[in-house]
Amino acid sequence: MIINWPLFLSVFSFIFLAELPDKTAFATLLMATRSKPVAVFSGVALAFVVQSAIAIIFGGLLSLLPEKWVHIAAGLMFFGFAWHTWFHRDEEEAEEIHDVENIDEKTLAQKHLSMRKMFLTTFTKAFTVIFIAEWGDITQLATATLAAKYHHDLLTVFVAATLALWAVTVLAVILGHKLKHLVHIDVLKKISTLVFIVIGSYFIYTSI
Repeated sequence: MIINWPLFLSVFSFIFLAELPDKTAFATLLMATRSKPVAVFSGVALAFVVQSAIAIIFGGLLSLLPEKWVHIAAGLMFFGFAWHTWFHRDEEEAEEIHDVENIDEKTLAQKHLSMRKMFLTTFTKAFTVIFIAEWGDITQLATATLAAKYHHDLLTVFVAATLALWAVTVLAVILGHKLKHLVHIDVLKKISTLVFIVIGSYFIYTSI
């Protein structure tokens, strides 16, 4: 694998700084306050891999996407996530319920199955939210522009952009995981619900 390291550092720095204040980073942080960090990171990381690949493959064509409908879909997704955040029990609460039961072989098997289901649910939710929110996002368009400009070094652009997005994701997940131990879960639930409604409203507003 041949990497153009000067270009790698340039692309990595640019995408990393662009993603830090982005809505997807904030969404990742909030998801990490209510779900297992590994599951959140896995779903978000895969979403970024796919979106970076799309940006590299299609380049400038991403600017031709039907922005209105993409934003409407993203807005509805965040409204749905706000509803899910408000009405569903936390994973930590579910695990505590299992822990206070008498653990026999059958119960232990059920607990493991429940944990796998929770991981898959969180992974799918994280992937879907970020995959939709990232369509037409500034970092995706920037990656596409860089791919068009440095078409002889597409691998370098892809690796640098993806790792930059992953780096921001790691920071967001760690911060979110730490935050849930410092702030009461009910407060986090209210904040998360409000923020997802605001983000969803933003997407719907920008589609008008």
